[in-house]
Order: sequence, then C-alpha cells, then structure tokens
Amino acid sequence: MPNIKSAKKRVKVSEKKALQNRMIKNGMRTSVKKFYAADPANAAAQLSETTSAIDKAASKGVIHKNAANRKKARMAKQLNKAAV
Repeated sequence: MPNIKSAKKRVKVSEKKALQNRMIKNGMRTSVKKFYAADPANAAAQLSETTSAIDKAASKGVIHKNAANRKKARMAKQLNKAAV
C-alpha cells in the first residue's frame, strides 16, 4: 500500500477506471454472444445493437478501433452469409 497521498489516490482512481472498463468490455462481449446466438430473423436487429456496444467500447479506449472494426466486419460478413 502506498504511503504518499497522491499515490493512494492513483490506486483508488485506477481501480475505479478498471471496473468501468471491465463493465464496458463485458457488456460488449455479452452483446456479441447474443448476436451469434440470435436466429437469422433477429440477427439484423441484434447487429445494430452489437455494433453500438462495440463502438462505445472503442470510443472509450477499452478496445482498439481496428479491433472494433474487425469485429463488426466479421459479424456483417456472417449475417450476409446467413441471409444468402
């Protein structure tokens, strides 16, 4: 445990931010799992919800923007493949 006041504050702040990041990332993962589990009729609606969750995680810096774009592209590709 740190002795310096500013170091104590940094520990508290970093724990709080880590919790927020974890919540955002878990929400994104849950949304992605729901997309892959959805039946083809509801997959298009689920894609827009999942895309917004991924974009939110990328905008907050939880995941990299290229990783977000890769995930969205793979989901769109799967949706188009299922529709054909």
